[in-house]
Amino acid sequence: MSLVGLSSRVTRKSRSNFYYAFLALPRARREALYAVYAFCRTVDDIADLGTDPTAQRAGLAAWRRDIARCYEDGAQPEHAIARQLAAAVRRFGLPRTALEAIVEGCEMDLQRATYETFDELAPYCYRVASAVGLCCIEIFGYTDPRAREYAVSLGMALQLTNIIRDVGADARNGRIYVPQEDLRAFGVSPDDLKAGRHGDDFVRLMAFQAARAREHYARAWAALPAADARSLVPAEIMGRIYWALLEEIEARRFRVFDERVTLSAARKATIALRCWMNGLLRRVA
Repeated sequence: MSLVGLSSRVTRKSRSNFYYAFLALPRARREALYAVYAFCRTVDDIADLGTDPTAQRAGLAAWRRDIARCYEDGAQPEHAIARQLAAAVRRFGLPRTALEAIVEGCEMDLQRATYETFDELAPYCYRVASAVGLCCIEIFGYTDPRAREYAVSLGMALQLTNIIRDVGADARNGRIYVPQEDLRAFGVSPDDLKAGRHGDDFVRLMAFQAARAREHYARAWAALPAADARSLVPAEIMGRIYWALLEEIEARRFRVFDERVTLSAARKATIALRCWMNGLLRRVA
């Protein structure tokens, strides 16, 4: 299988919301995004699916070395996905600090399972989501530096949406991303999350988390530069799909314990098409 085939297979297999943002891109940009996404998926799986912390840390360290090779003239990364990532680095100038931050974020999952405050959680969200956005906008292309602020805020919003959706599954896996001070403020215990207890206190807690996510969506859309609205349409597809996902979760009163809330393929495709049409008209939905 070719390197491109490997990365695109990883993307399709994950059934990611991001896949809908990739489809209509020119081939070179699409292949670079496949590489970035496959890299993110691979390093995340090291932290999430492994059972030996020593081996997991070694796996992440190996990725750090491969990232370094992506920026060294004449160096050849060892991992097949890293070799495609190196091609994306050369063509689109992906920031090394962002790629390294993604690995650091995954490593945080090996170091801690809870966060006392949102201020403690925010660096994690930046590393596992905003840093991805900073790589993506280099591939999409932009002219206004405010696009970086947009990417950071949108990444935060997407990650906070993920935390809300997966709060039960994460708790059962021993990780609680909802800040501990918020749990105490709303009278919800870690055991409540692990047991999937859905009550009024939990709904109020999740509404508070959703309001925080909405603030970051608002910051992102306020920062979206008009001059780059068309080139950043793929990012908008990601954002609008996750915004719709958040609305769906809210409409279900945060019933996220029994099954993972998702959007249908048809709904995602409709959102993507709307964003592309708005992009062609050089405006944002």
